[in-house]
Amino acid sequence: MIERVEILGVKVDAVTMAQAVERVASLIAADKPSMVATANAEMLLRATHDDELKNILNAANLVVPDGAGTVWAAHHLGKFMPERVAGFDLVQELMKIAPAKSWKFFLFGAAPGIADKAKLKAESLYPGIKIVGTRNGYFTAADEPTIIEQIKSSRPDVLLAALGVPKQEKWLSAHMNELSVPVSIGVGGTFDVMAGVVKRAPLWMQRAKLEWLFRALLQPSRAGRLIALPKFVFKVHKQKISC
Repeated sequence: MIERVEILGVKVDAVTMAQAVERVASLIAADKPSMVATANAEMLLRATHDDELKNILNAANLVVPDGAGTVWAAHHLGKFMPERVAGFDLVQELMKIAPAKSWKFFLFGAAPGIADKAKLKAESLYPGIKIVGTRNGYFTAADEPTIIEQIKSSRPDVLLAALGVPKQEKWLSAHMNELSVPVSIGVGGTFDVMAGVVKRAPLWMQRAKLEWLFRALLQPSRAGRLIALPKFVFKVHKQKISC
């Protein structure tokens, strides 16, 4: 039985990457609409003042610790959390074994053309992978019926949504049953990295838990989000002393 650690009101699964992949595989095999969330510090902090997001996360079938801050928070609270399970890495691990399992993917989100480039990258990295459709993340409410029909008719096993937090989680939650996709995952900037539009931190920075700093340096527009980190630390410490 996998332990769930409550961090700022959100229950995060204490899983390894291998366990997360195994769990997603079992959800695909069950063939019922399910949702996987990738919880980093920013998402957990946002959920403290966004009840809709918090409820969606707590109803998800799997919430992985995406971010060094999430792992730190669990440890600070005296709980077991084996490792970081980054959303980008989880997607790559799933794609790696997908050809052997005949899993089909649909890529939804990011700027026009980015999902198509991510598709080409996936096809070059994972020969035989089936990506049955792409759609950019620029749309209005009037476009949604067409998007939903496009996804449904493609019959993917995994829907990857790169719409940003919390839009992707709320959109997937609202349409999950209608879409009838076995596994839906909010993947943030994964397509941008796969497409080569955004670089990922060097491995040494990932291992040093400094990927957040690399992103801030590379994308100054994200620097404002760093303000959230001290708030996150403060709230986690407050949770600890209130237990």
